[in-house]
Amino acid sequence: MIGLISATAAGAAARDRLAAAWPERTRVYEGPVGEAVRAAFAECEQLVCFLATGAVVRLLAPLLSGKAADPGVVCVDEGGRFAVSLLGGHGGGANALAREVGEVLGAEPVVTTATDAVGLPGLDTLGLPYEGSVAAVSRALLDGEPVALEAEVAWPLPPLPVAPQGSYTIRVTDRAVAPGEREVLLRPPSLVVGVGASKGAPVEEVLGLVEEALRDAGLSPRSLAELATVDAKAQEPGIVAAAERLGVPLVTYSAEELAAVEVPNPSDAPLAAVGTPSVAEAAALVRGGELLVPKKKSAGQPAMATCAVVRRPARGRLAVVGLGPGARDLLTPRAAAELRRASVLVGLDQYVDQIRDLLRPGTRVLESGLGAEEERARTAVAQARKGHAVALIGSGDAGVYAMASPALAEASDDIDVVGVPGVTAALAAGAILGAPLGHDHVSISLSDLHTPWEVIERRVRAAAESDLVVTFYNPRSRGRDWQLPKALSILAGHREPTTPVGVVRNASRPDESGRVTTLAALDPATVDMMTVVTVGNTATRRIAGRMVTPRGYRWQEDPK
Repeated sequence: MIGLISATAAGAAARDRLAAAWPERTRVYEGPVGEAVRAAFAECEQLVCFLATGAVVRLLAPLLSGKAADPGVVCVDEGGRFAVSLLGGHGGGANALAREVGEVLGAEPVVTTATDAVGLPGLDTLGLPYEGSVAAVSRALLDGEPVALEAEVAWPLPPLPVAPQGSYTIRVTDRAVAPGEREVLLRPPSLVVGVGASKGAPVEEVLGLVEEALRDAGLSPRSLAELATVDAKAQEPGIVAAAERLGVPLVTYSAEELAAVEVPNPSDAPLAAVGTPSVAEAAALVRGGELLVPKKKSAGQPAMATCAVVRRPARGRLAVVGLGPGARDLLTPRAAAELRRASVLVGLDQYVDQIRDLLRPGTRVLESGLGAEEERARTAVAQARKGHAVALIGSGDAGVYAMASPALAEASDDIDVVGVPGVTAALAAGAILGAPLGHDHVSISLSDLHTPWEVIERRVRAAAESDLVVTFYNPRSRGRDWQLPKALSILAGHREPTTPVGVVRNASRPDESGRVTTLAALDPATVDMMTVVTVGNTATRRIAGRMVTPRGYRWQEDPK
């Protein structure tokens, strides 16, 4: 919960705007300011104080106990101009909260945390348990000192400016080791413990077995991702309570799923009891991985629990990101966030140049030239399979004549794939022309590099006969100068010569140009590969110089 505190009418107005925007997340504290701050500090995970920073500092000072326990605090001036991350920037989430508050109130977020100021992710904000000298290693990164990354377990991380060797170390490990003096340990959730238990097995026996198995194998319980078992044991009290005490979810599988898993130690007992020859090993291995601890029985007489430990491979992450038509303000916030998140960026060199300044220090860039789409897709998927966080970029929307299709054709279910939509060239051009896409429409690429012309022509004829508005991508190049005239002639067989046609070049970029002409007057020689051509249907009209296609089939204006 976020506590909201204000002292004046102006502050209360901004406070109430935030409360209205986040009704489920916020609680307004009324009454004397000092009492309100003390109450919110004790009851809330975060605070937003619509007060001067000096006043908030004085009120908070007696309440502070330590960065691990204190809530995150953001101060907003009474004019709503600035949202200052004052306390708990990383651990309390105040940096992120300041940005969120800024978006709602139109305030400028003020973040002074050193790593955030230079675009480095905080080692304590990666979402992984951590141990060791976070402050010292972070300072080394900020000072440009060599910091080595030792990934004993591959795991997708944001970009970090690391070196092959260094006097400071970031180690990604699930082993039960202590951090060195100049070291930070990151604990990935890589371990799965499969558990089987007899009816009524005590939680102490189940929990003790799991802890013993991890300890004897030299594995850290902080890397435990989940307990897994068969559906028939989903409500077994000892297993449920053990998962709760360990702070991990309990995941269950059907007996049929587990019976299909090949295990080293099958048994007739679980087969007779729950319908699978293995519970512990099969539940741990069902999603693949390396068996680190084979089936182990508890010490009870008789033993009432079994467990097995598996290290699952990291699932890399591939974000297929649409950059929009070119203008920076048409790059979506989600796309910008994915660019900052990725440790590996794959893209066409000219698109990489557009967003290079948004990349965090340490981002590895794999760029190539025109005509290498399949190679870029294979590269991006291969990097994700190695456990990296990858962004594969394309112009417009990555799913429209861009990189999503070849990438997803290459990818399998061993990586996570996220699509990030972008503003397409057709939409950007349509906004410049007016409203040409107000009714049913189709986009057709006239490039026959990947599609035979016979197929393209058949699609153009179908669009012409269906009276669809048509947007032509890749309309004309020096080596392909006859396809556009041919396509226009097909449309002309079904539409009047006066049909409006929009021509937009470099939509949204500094040298943008757009014009509305007619089907008869368009000169194909004025069109190139940087141009989008939109041909109206029989209802499209030119109104006040703009191209408009009505939403309905009835056109209220006199067509003449």
